[in-house]
Amino acid sequence: MIFSDIVKNTAYRKYESKLEEEVLTGIIPKHIAIIMDGNRRYAREVLREKDVNKGHILGKNKLEEVLNWCIKAQVKVLTVYAFSTENFSREETEINFLLKLIKDMLLNLGDDERIHKNMVRVRMIGDRSLIPDDLNKAIEYAESKTKAYDKYHFNVAVAYGGRQEILSAVQKLATDVRDGKINVEDINEEKLSTNMYMSDESDPDLVLRTSGELRLSNFLIWQMAYSELYFTDIYWPGFRYIDFLRAIRAYQQRNRRFGT
Repeated sequence: MIFSDIVKNTAYRKYESKLEEEVLTGIIPKHIAIIMDGNRRYAREVLREKDVNKGHILGKNKLEEVLNWCIKAQVKVLTVYAFSTENFSREETEINFLLKLIKDMLLNLGDDERIHKNMVRVRMIGDRSLIPDDLNKAIEYAESKTKAYDKYHFNVAVAYGGRQEILSAVQKLATDVRDGKINVEDINEEKLSTNMYMSDESDPDLVLRTSGELRLSNFLIWQMAYSELYFTDIYWPGFRYIDFLRAIRAYQQRNRRFGT
């Protein structure tokens, strides 16, 4: 390593340390939701690889890092967009690889000492009827091993679509009306919310998307009505601790009005 690189690395570490001290002593969002975007572009543009699955592997590794960062910052709830309903339109080989990657991650989480030490409850949100049996079993394993924990919550959205979630909640309410359990006049925001996947969670305070795309891609569209949004150009596998801190700092600098 040449001298200029040493100087740059030293300066970077000092800045990161200063930023960490500033951010972690401020108001920390209780619930962060992340649209993890850019795995395929990272593989092609940064790694110069034709095999995009290498980007997905690095993306899975990055998620494990970010979970550590959230625990360190005492972010109580982390919700990540791992596989959307739209992702089923990709090539079958990529779909199978992604679902296996998620399955292996969930099985590992069920046995992860870090998860048990920090009392992290793991949960999957999404349409379980759309995914293979072996993935459903992995979900059940991770959830059963962590169901007693309530210090931190880690929600993994798989086969998830925001519109599909709202439609499902409306159908449940319509069934209750048909069966005489409730009246149409009883339907309000609270009743609709109780039929969502994360009815027991607070809405996300901060929604973060990587890769430079400025859209929500059908993610938690009911829950993020008053969330603060943060977009970064960095591809998900290249997301750094300093980028995580910057996102929280941006949140801390905003004045949340909740529509008022």
